[in-house]
Amino acid sequence: MSITSESLSSIPTSYATVSIGTPKTPLPEKLRAIVGAGWQGIELGFPDLLSFASQESGRDVEAQEFDILCKYGKEVKSICAGLGLKIVMLQPFSNFEGWKPDSQEREDAFRRAQGWIRIMEAVGCDMLQVGSSDSPGILTSRDDIVSDLRELADLLATRNFRLAYENWCWSTHAPDWKDVWDIVRKVDRPNIGLCLDTFQTAGGEWADPTTQSGLIEDRGSREEMEKAFHKSLAELSATIPANKIYILQISDAYKKRIQSTVDESGLRPRGQWSSCLRPMPFAGGYLPVVQVTKAVLKTGFRGWFSMEIFDAGPAGDNQNWDDMPGYAKKAFDSHKRLLKECADS
Repeated sequence: MSITSESLSSIPTSYATVSIGTPKTPLPEKLRAIVGAGWQGIELGFPDLLSFASQESGRDVEAQEFDILCKYGKEVKSICAGLGLKIVMLQPFSNFEGWKPDSQEREDAFRRAQGWIRIMEAVGCDMLQVGSSDSPGILTSRDDIVSDLRELADLLATRNFRLAYENWCWSTHAPDWKDVWDIVRKVDRPNIGLCLDTFQTAGGEWADPTTQSGLIEDRGSREEMEKAFHKSLAELSATIPANKIYILQISDAYKKRIQSTVDESGLRPRGQWSSCLRPMPFAGGYLPVVQVTKAVLKTGFRGWFSMEIFDAGPAGDNQNWDDMPGYAKKAFDSHKRLLKECADS
């Protein structure tokens, strides 16, 4: 499918609130910087809602205090409406699927789901991002995973909400786009689709932060790895219907070697890499972001492009947030350059 400049001109733009400032930065300041740079919508990060509720109430609000989170969620909705920002998605809902039947973890997962659905109603968004679980103790049977996500999709459907399922490249059961696409097809509900991500795709199938080269080295030669990656992207373009892609998240990654062990919190190497070494495109990263984006566009998708970046600099230990408006504008310029480089004409 041809990717014309004209077809890209109407792509709506979104920016994740967790991708600017710190968790302590007042959310209204983040929102003003985002809208001032030209972004049309936001992914509302749950940590930012939690921080906003805590700052406004004058006490530390807990993650499952859903009554108070809904109260302040309505205030966020009002602020965004005043700024002309659409709340596209609530994120990141994690470690949901695969828990053993009758376990406390499964009970907690569905309690959280009900609470987050209430928050979605309060803030006025209709899409929930669910990342493929990276919990080590879950059942990884595809049937179990599908059953849990089908139940969640049905809960969301009672409010006309959608589930955007994302492959996290360090997931214990679904690290690749093929995994999540297979799961979405088997869930077989009209309100479940994909949250694709340039980092998650390239970071899982092309790059490896634990190697000296920064590339996957256990799949034959560099040429063989590249061939397999391009084949995967071509298959993505040919097999996923555009209407089953709900959003495309955009970020790159710095090349920084990470030890091939879990950290003290149990996070796997690619998860550690993801947490603070993901700049915007064209800002020092090395992933084939343009190639992945073009593969998604070749499906016919022209929906939300959302900048979701976690940039603590090339060493992963520093980011200066003195100029949030300037940073948001730089990210918007990166978005425009990405579209330009993806266009065939």
